[in-house]
Amino acid sequence: MIQALIVDDEPTHIAGLVRHVGWEELGYAPPLTAHSGAAALEVLRSHNVDVLISDVSMPLMTGIELVSRSKELGYRLQVLMVSGYNEFEFVQEAIHVGAQAYVLKPIKIEEVEAKLTAFRAAIEKQRDIEAETNELQEKVSGSLDVVKERFVHDLVLDGLADPDMKESWVKLLELPDLSRGVVMISFGYDRYLDGGRDARSRIVRGSGFLKAVKVSLSDFEGVIAANLGAEEVVAVHLNPLPEEQVRMDKGISFVQQWIREQYGSSVTVGISRLCKDWSEVPLAYKRVKFMMAKARLLEGGQVLYEERLDETEFLEHRVREEYIPEIVRMLEKTEELPRAVDYAGSVLDMLMAHHSFAYIQAFGFGLLSELARRRKTEDGAPSDPNIPAWQRLIDCSAASQVKEAVMDYIARHAEAELNKQNGQQHHLIQRVAGYIEAHIHENVTVKQLAELHHLNASYLSVLFKKSTGKTISEFVQETRMNRAMELLRDPHVKVYEVAEQVGFQTAAYFAYLFKKTTGYTPQEYRDYYY
Repeated sequence: MIQALIVDDEPTHIAGLVRHVGWEELGYAPPLTAHSGAAALEVLRSHNVDVLISDVSMPLMTGIELVSRSKELGYRLQVLMVSGYNEFEFVQEAIHVGAQAYVLKPIKIEEVEAKLTAFRAAIEKQRDIEAETNELQEKVSGSLDVVKERFVHDLVLDGLADPDMKESWVKLLELPDLSRGVVMISFGYDRYLDGGRDARSRIVRGSGFLKAVKVSLSDFEGVIAANLGAEEVVAVHLNPLPEEQVRMDKGISFVQQWIREQYGSSVTVGISRLCKDWSEVPLAYKRVKFMMAKARLLEGGQVLYEERLDETEFLEHRVREEYIPEIVRMLEKTEELPRAVDYAGSVLDMLMAHHSFAYIQAFGFGLLSELARRRKTEDGAPSDPNIPAWQRLIDCSAASQVKEAVMDYIARHAEAELNKQNGQQHHLIQRVAGYIEAHIHENVTVKQLAELHHLNASYLSVLFKKSTGKTISEFVQETRMNRAMELLRDPHVKVYEVAEQVGFQTAAYFAYLFKKTTGYTPQEYRDYYY
């Protein structure tokens, strides 16, 4: 059953709702009641309440303040506000702080019952979602395969870089300390040798592939295997012993033979070096995958060891496929500009430790070329290369000079992008603020503002707050109050006229909000100051 709480300082109003609403037929338990906001908060603390029905106008604590306070305390409630016709804008304030619906006095029971029916549907959906979520959590906890697959995925992609995430995985899977380290083994299905490419065959084959790896490595302690796709199984061997190498080789051969017999295809295997820490696994995985891709160009079904990797080839691959694209990507995102400079410096330091001056200089030219290609002129055409920067690179005679030239160019590039972005945002927010000020007598919504300026409403809200330090609602209210104070200087302008000119439908709500903002009623403000 759903539990409602009725709050009103008039006992007769509460009695009428308790008596005339068909609570049981609507799926509700007999309602709880309270005669003040403070008493209602006590009821909320001691009972599980789903629906709050509150009058707007109550002494000491209004219905608006009650709703706001209950939300601050973390109560998840469906809220129905009850108000008089001339209090309608108070209800708008209540909806702003979290109310879902309202009814006007005199109350019509059928309206209340319609709202309660809608609330029941929303609450039941929420309960269904929570039940399904809890059921899913239980299934995930009970399905070790799903958990292991997620663990292997996180490990090879980011090396459990987040300390909290690492600790949670250690507890969940009861992982041992890496006293000897971890070895990563990638089993890659050479599907170009297999004619079956339809979805069903891939799913069946992927399941069989994983089972073959698990069976072949089942005798080893500390091995966790999982699919990273229909054509790849990754196994991590925790704290491997030297004497286990021969048995591991036999297990790998078993997988290759089984796939050959079942599907007539081959499996390329890449075995990483011994990683002393979780954080080393992602790079080892990249190195092994590079070896496997290169080997497959000649022949599938090989077993490859990371120790035999050609470091120069791999580094050139990373420069071409990873470092330059990543620097360019980061320089295109305003929030990542500072990190882009640090990342570029780290890449250059690493290259200088392994490569000649000519290679470092070529890297600089490649990076500048890609940045010039990505940068657009005002008419949308690609911009010309930065000739002075290119000339400076040509004039360099040492790797350190190349680094200095490249870093200087990147820093200036980042600063230019940041200034451009800030300038565009500043002008945009100025236009939005100007529109609000010019139309302060209208009730312009955030959605309307966003559509007028061809933006997403959520993005506009975030951008406005970032640029001004205020939400759009706060800016509108502040602008209205400032305009109202200007108008109140003229004693010939009636208070209700001031309310209309700053966008309020009723003088009562204007007076309420003005006093809440300034500490004075409009008339007190006018009398005191003018």
